Amino acid sequence: MKKVELLAPAGSFEGFRGAIHAGADAVYIGGRKYGARAYAGNFSKEEVCLAIRYAHLSGRKLYLTVNTLVKESEMEELPEYLRPFYEEGLDGVIVQDWGVFSLLRECFPGLALHGSTQMTVTGARGARFLLSQGASRVVPARELSLEELARIRKVGIEVEAFVHGAMCYGYSGQCLFSSLLGGRSGNRGRCAQPCRLPYRILEEGQADDTRAETGQYPPCPLSLKDLCALQLLPKLLSAGIDSFKIEGRMKKPEYTAGVTALYRKYIDQYYHAPSGSYRVEEADMERLRRLYIRSGIQEGYYRRHNGREMITPQNPGYESVDESFCGQIRESYLEQAPKILVSGKIILQREKPALLELWKQTGDGTELCRIRQTGQMVEPAKKQPLTIETVEKQMHKTGNTPFSFGEFSVCLDEDCFLPVKAMNNLRREGLQGLEEAMQEPYRRDGGRAPRRSERPKKDGAVPYLAVSVENTEQLEAVCSVPFVRRLYLNGDVILQGKKEELYSELKAWKTKDGYENGDRGRSLFLAMPHVIRLRDEKYLSLLQKELFCSESLWDGVLIRNLESLGFLQENDYPGEITADAGLYAWNERARGFWEEQGVTATAPLECSKEELHKMGIAGMEVIVYGRSLLMVSANCLRKTGMACPKQRGEKAPDLPDQEAVLWLRDRYRTLFPVRTICMHCYNEIYNSLPLSLHEYGKSVIKEAPAGVRLCFTIEKAAEIRQVLTCFEEFIKAPELLRQADFSFTKGHYKRGAE
Repeated sequence: MKKVELLAPAGSFEGFRGAIHAGADAVYIGGRKYGARAYAGNFSKEEVCLAIRYAHLSGRKLYLTVNTLVKESEMEELPEYLRPFYEEGLDGVIVQDWGVFSLLRECFPGLALHGSTQMTVTGARGARFLLSQGASRVVPARELSLEELARIRKVGIEVEAFVHGAMCYGYSGQCLFSSLLGGRSGNRGRCAQPCRLPYRILEEGQADDTRAETGQYPPCPLSLKDLCALQLLPKLLSAGIDSFKIEGRMKKPEYTAGVTALYRKYIDQYYHAPSGSYRVEEADMERLRRLYIRSGIQEGYYRRHNGREMITPQNPGYESVDESFCGQIRESYLEQAPKILVSGKIILQREKPALLELWKQTGDGTELCRIRQTGQMVEPAKKQPLTIETVEKQMHKTGNTPFSFGEFSVCLDEDCFLPVKAMNNLRREGLQGLEEAMQEPYRRDGGRAPRRSERPKKDGAVPYLAVSVENTEQLEAVCSVPFVRRLYLNGDVILQGKKEELYSELKAWKTKDGYENGDRGRSLFLAMPHVIRLRDEKYLSLLQKELFCSESLWDGVLIRNLESLGFLQENDYPGEITADAGLYAWNERARGFWEEQGVTATAPLECSKEELHKMGIAGMEVIVYGRSLLMVSANCLRKTGMACPKQRGEKAPDLPDQEAVLWLRDRYRTLFPVRTICMHCYNEIYNSLPLSLHEYGKSVIKEAPAGVRLCFTIEKAAEIRQVLTCFEEFIKAPELLRQADFSFTKGHYKRGAE
């Protein structure tokens, strides 16, 4: 029976050794570059190689995080950075960036690629796409239920699920909060954790009211309690999870070793008696609560979609630490290293070279490797002949090597002699040879050189101007403007009751002023949800009828996740596909990856104009106006601050026209709008000000993007007309210096993200 892997984090070599000694089957670490924990201790090149060897000697695995988004200027160094680890036998790499994924797949054949949780895989379609691209494992979004994880596992890809540690409020990989507020990008491993700060939740109409302090809710409504799924291990195992992942590369070695030891205890307990009653001792739960936990623990999303009880009840901070337990951890796992048991046999015959045989076996007796080491000539004894006891005592002095002898036998002629120094040399050389033999199956050659990616040529084609809208009020305001050539419409809108009127309006817009479909015509794109879950299957079936019918008005689709891409590909969608900015393309390879999928990428919001120039945005879309999406959350601020409409006996707003905006107010009284998307049961939290690049028409247009996009989210008709007026000549006269009648931010276009 294949057993689940217990996967522990390590931010330092001490933490790594502690995880191995405490019973981890595998450890994931970060090097000095490309890891999503820039402020962890992280490992030098020498330490990574040493950790790989140490893990393999112990029969364990080592995975390396290469899970940041990578700028074009950093891509060239990546193969050489990884090459020594690949040659040493690195077991796998955790990846977020599709450019990095493509590069590693090409350069390092046989290296296991794991799709990071930051890829935000939320279902079987996304997992199937990841598998088709060569990934062996996926780390799904942490918001998924046990049923959803089980469905992903049936795809045939390994599933690695978090069981313990801190949790982000937003769906993994969808967060720009830290980046846009302070320049420290979570996608670059530098998250400043603004979600742990205090906020007030205000309803529509209260946003400008300084007296609005109603509502009984936690002071930090975006701060989740830490995950602890120890009680749920049998259910997770029944779902087919392959790897139980502990979060915490930023935490102390005592945390790593202590949490690993407790999960090891209960995993082993379950396998010892899988049909017996599984019960976690309260004393062990208390130990976990007092081991660097942030204001309480909870079981995550495995058995619920969201809930106020998942939020920290007060300002988040680590609870009191059990120093006695930490002392036990240090003594048991950090201060002493358990030895690796090996077997040996020494043969000492007069007038023949000394012979030492060493071998390593697995727990079931399977021999992994065997070596034979010869030494100095054995002499006839002149005074004191060797005894079996003397030889055994000398050979068991394994000192600071990682080995100790379990089974060891001595074959000894009578009246023979071998100097102590010769025996020591034989033992030392033999153990070194065994260590090399144990490492040899893992080692590889240096991989392949990367091919050069080709940047699309700037063909001088005039970019189109696209606009995305969320509801019918915004749609009517945009349809009255002649210069919009592409329209992205929230797909939820088409499910309204007045569908015939809506389609009549859309058809009139497409053919207005003599326009027809084609290169110079207008095109209509359906914008799919930011997150698609199992609950959305009925929604997808309705969209399928809209997109694939013979009378369909839709020329293309805007996707925000891998589920949507998988849905379109499995149905052989014939139209155009545009990937929104959340499906990242930070480098040429990433853009090329999306092109290979038949997808037009959108330029990332965190790159500066210089970084976009290095990457090349020819053929991509560029967002030049809109409130940037800070995060999408499964947890609901309306439910946390007031109550879910369904809980109050009200009908939840299923359509964009019915949605009321909430506001988050921070300690500086800055307001962040929040759309509660009840149809799909998630929240969208937006930046306080819209991004606007109206001053940068020349620098944007000269890069020959396929199009530029204005994104309207909460704007009313009058605001939309103001913005459209500002951007009316953006493409035709990009050199003009425009003035805006609205407040805005330039985002990262000038400064970039750290």
